[in-house]
Amino acid sequence: MQNYKYLLLGLALLFASQASAKATYFAGDNPQINDFINEMVKEHQFDAQELKHLFSKTRRHQSILDAIARPAESKPWYEYRPIFLTRDRLKGGLKFWRENEALLRRARETYGVPEEIIVAIIGVETRYGKHAGRYLVMDALATLAFAYPPRSPFFRKELKEYLLMTREEGLDPLQQKGSYAGAMGMPQFMPSSFRQYAVDFSGDGHRNLWSNPEDVIGSVANYFKRHHWKEGEPIAYKVRVKGDAYKKLLGKKRHILKPHLTQKQLREHGVQLPKGLPANMQGSLIELDGVNGPEQWVVWHNFYVISRYNHSALYSMSVFQLSQQLRENR
Repeated sequence: MQNYKYLLLGLALLFASQASAKATYFAGDNPQINDFINEMVKEHQFDAQELKHLFSKTRRHQSILDAIARPAESKPWYEYRPIFLTRDRLKGGLKFWRENEALLRRARETYGVPEEIIVAIIGVETRYGKHAGRYLVMDALATLAFAYPPRSPFFRKELKEYLLMTREEGLDPLQQKGSYAGAMGMPQFMPSSFRQYAVDFSGDGHRNLWSNPEDVIGSVANYFKRHHWKEGEPIAYKVRVKGDAYKKLLGKKRHILKPHLTQKQLREHGVQLPKGLPANMQGSLIELDGVNGPEQWVVWHNFYVISRYNHSALYSMSVFQLSQQLRENR
């Protein structure tokens, strides 16, 4: 019996230590956090005691650190594509489009961004709001700002933007939920993007990206407008190539998305382009690992604009192909 009690005690301590490893409160004497608090007080007139109280209720999550170490964008295209190009996501997108048709039309007329692109972004990000994140944004940003050195400066900046955002919008910083990286709401805006690009499309005096489709749709459209979406221009073409000369255009980095190649350069390197393109339109050449081997794509300015949402060719291609499916099935 005595051994059994010790066994139970040992198990209890083990589970307690595991739980602590998964989520622990930030210590009040953390020098990084103290420096951050002092900066927020000096530069933005926050109250030091309120921030200390806030951090005392903020938790560090090991699961967040584990998740950021294995992003989906590290997968090859033939594994990445099936995650986002699914029948359920298409059906959900068509339903979202029907339910918000007038709003999407108004956003297109206001910002010049097509309905299918707006819907596809929301679909890829959160399945139209069904999976908008389970972490407190404060926890996620603090974990990555103070416990993930490789990207600490970026997330420290986003934490600052988040505190400014919640103050401006009158939100409780300990109540808002988002992704493991701190992206928020149906369109998964980072705090800096929220402050720059979110709009009150509903006119109710608030920018609500969690549960107001009007603000969500308007904000996504405004994001693309502000990143110079060109209405009516193509996004991407799957192309055929002759020989191996095209590989020289892929550059040192695998995916160079910013348009920098003339159509003459592309053709001279064996890339077969469609006819009727505007003469001065430049593109970029990318190669993806398809199910049946390498796929070559010429991507244009608007593809690059999509990549401003997530700097990945795989992400941008998923949005583009889902948008095509949505338009074709309308």
